Amino acid sequence: MITTRTDLRNIAIVAHVDHGKTTLVDGMLRQSRVFRENQQLVDRVMDSNDLERERGITILAKNTAITVPDPDTGQLVKINLVDTPGHADFGGEVERVMNMVDGVLLLVDAAEGPMPQTRFVLKKALEMGLRVIVVINKMDRKDADPDRTLNLTFDLFIELGATDHQADFPIIYANAITGQSGMTSELEPDLRSLFRTILRHIPAPEVDIDAPLQLLVTNLGYDDYRGVYAVGRIHAGSIQSGQALARISASGLVTVERARYLYIYQNLEKTEVEKAEAGEIVAIAGLEGIAIGDTLADPEQPVALPRIKVEEPTVRMTFVVNTSPFSGKEGRWGTSRNLRERLLNEVRNNVSLRVAETEASDTFLVSGRGELHLAILIETMRREGYEFQVSKPEAIMHDSPDGELLEPFEELHIDTSADTVGMVVEMLGSRRGKMLDMINNPDNTVHLTYLAPTRGLLGFRYQFLTATRGMGVINTIFHGYMPFCGIIQSRATSSIVAFEAGITTNFGLKNAEERGTLFLGPGIEVYEGMVIGETQRPDDLVVNVCKKKHLTNMRSSNKDIEVRLTTPRNMSLDEAIEYLSDDELLEVTPLNYRIRKRILNSEERGKLNKKAKEILSES
Repeated sequence: MITTRTDLRNIAIVAHVDHGKTTLVDGMLRQSRVFRENQQLVDRVMDSNDLERERGITILAKNTAITVPDPDTGQLVKINLVDTPGHADFGGEVERVMNMVDGVLLLVDAAEGPMPQTRFVLKKALEMGLRVIVVINKMDRKDADPDRTLNLTFDLFIELGATDHQADFPIIYANAITGQSGMTSELEPDLRSLFRTILRHIPAPEVDIDAPLQLLVTNLGYDDYRGVYAVGRIHAGSIQSGQALARISASGLVTVERARYLYIYQNLEKTEVEKAEAGEIVAIAGLEGIAIGDTLADPEQPVALPRIKVEEPTVRMTFVVNTSPFSGKEGRWGTSRNLRERLLNEVRNNVSLRVAETEASDTFLVSGRGELHLAILIETMRREGYEFQVSKPEAIMHDSPDGELLEPFEELHIDTSADTVGMVVEMLGSRRGKMLDMINNPDNTVHLTYLAPTRGLLGFRYQFLTATRGMGVINTIFHGYMPFCGIIQSRATSSIVAFEAGITTNFGLKNAEERGTLFLGPGIEVYEGMVIGETQRPDDLVVNVCKKKHLTNMRSSNKDIEVRLTTPRNMSLDEAIEYLSDDELLEVTPLNYRIRKRILNSEERGKLNKKAKEILSES
C-alpha cells in the first residue's frame, strides 16, 4: 500500500561553483537549532575535507538533516539535505545523489545569473522529473540584478525542455551569509520563507513500506571503528539493524549480507537506530565488498534497482611508479602494488573515475572528467604518503560508427576586461576555439562564449590568467564529441634541464636565469634530467646549475662574488600539471613536486631528438 511520508523531505542543493550552496546549508543548520547557543562555529561546516577548505570548493557530496515545524499543521518534518559540488569536474557526485532526492534547491547568483554548471545540474534534475525551487542568492551584492537573473533562469528552464509544471517553479530570494530569505527582494530576517517553500513544494516521499526491501547504494564512507558503510535511500520496504540482506552486484550476483549497524542522518551526525522505513536516507555499516550502484534487497525477493549511470570521462593521465633518483626518500607508499590498490580503491567511491592496467605492471591509465578531477586525486594521494609520477593529461578520443575520429569539446564562458579581449580571442583561436557569442557586461567587462576542443584547453588556464593579469574568469562544461579538428600546438616554450646531480648554487643558477625563468632557488638538491626552469628557446636547454665559482686570492672584494637572483616561480600542483610536455613527467611526493624528463640522461635524450628530427625531415 502506497503511503505518503508527510514527516519527511529529501532535497539536494545544487548550483554553479561559488554560488553559496555550503553557506546556505550553514544558515539552515544554525536556524534549525542544530548548534548550541555558545558553540564555536566554523564557516562552511559541510566542507570537512582539508582540500575543500583550502580551495574553497565542495568536492564530495555529503548528507545532513534538520528538523523544522510545518507552520500549517504544526508537525515536525525532517529534511534530509545533500550538499553537492559546484565544479563541472565533479559532476559524477551530482549525478549519483539525484537518485536519493525528490527535489532540488537551485542556487543562482543574483549578479552572475545562470552559469555553465547551473545548466548541467538543472538538466540532470529535470531529466529525473524532480521539483526545482530557484533560490536567487547573494542579494546583498552591489551589482545584484534579480529580475535579469530570474529571466535568464526561466529561459534556461525552457531551453532544457522543462515541462509546464517544472517551468512554474517557486522563487526564493536569499542572502545565505546573513541567513535571510524572502518571497520578494525585500528579505525577511531569517530563513522561514525558504523552509516554508520547501515544505509546500518539495513532494513528500510516496512509498510502499510493506513491500520487499529495495535500497540503491549511492555513496560509500568509512568509519574508524566499523569500517566501510554504504549510504542510500530506501526505495521500498523497511530495514532493521541486524537483519539479513541480499546484495545484488553489477554482474547480477546475489550475495547474502547482514546489516550489522544501521544509521540515519540527524543534524551533522549519524545516529544509530533499530529500524528505518522507505523514503529515509540511511547508512549501513558492516558490509563486505559493497560498491556504489549495488542494490540491497530482501533475501527472499531480491529485485535489483537500475544502476547509477554517469557521463564518461574525457581526460586521462598515466600514473607510474616513481623511478627518479630520489625514489623512496620522501614517500611512504611507492611500489606498484601500493599504487594499484590505492587507485582501484578510489574507483569504488569515485563513480566517474576509470582505472585501466597497461602492459607494464608499474603503469596505470587513470581517466576523469577534467584536469581538476585528476589533480584532486593526485593531491589526496600525496597527502596520504604516496609517491608516484604522472604524465601530461590528454583528451580521450572515440571513433564514430563510420570510422571518423571524434574528440571531446567543451563550452567556455569567459569574463575579462575590454583591454584583454583581443589577447584572449587570439589565444583561443590558436587552440581551434570557435566563438559563439560576445556580450558586454554591465560592469564594463566582456563575456565570451566559445566552443573549443578539450585538447586545446589542457594547459590553457594558467596562460589565460597570466594574459588577463589574474582578473579573468573562465568556466567550462562538457559539450559533446565532435570530429577531430587538427593539430594544436600545446606549448610555445621549452624547459631548462639540469645537466648533473648535485646542490644548486647561486653561480650556476645565474647562468640559467639569464636564459629563462627558474622554478627553484639555491641550495636545492637536483638530479640529471630534472626540469629547473622555462626558456623561450625552441629546444630544451641543458644547464649545469650545480657549478661553483672557483675563488682565488686575486678576488678580495665580496662584490666580485656577490650574485643576486630573481625570486623563482613556485608552481602549484595544477600549474605543474598544465606545464607538462609530452616528453616530461611530474614526480609527486608528500614533500615536493618535481618536473623531470622521461629520459633523464642528456646524451640519450639528444640522440632520440636528433633521430626524430631526421625522420620528420625525410617525411
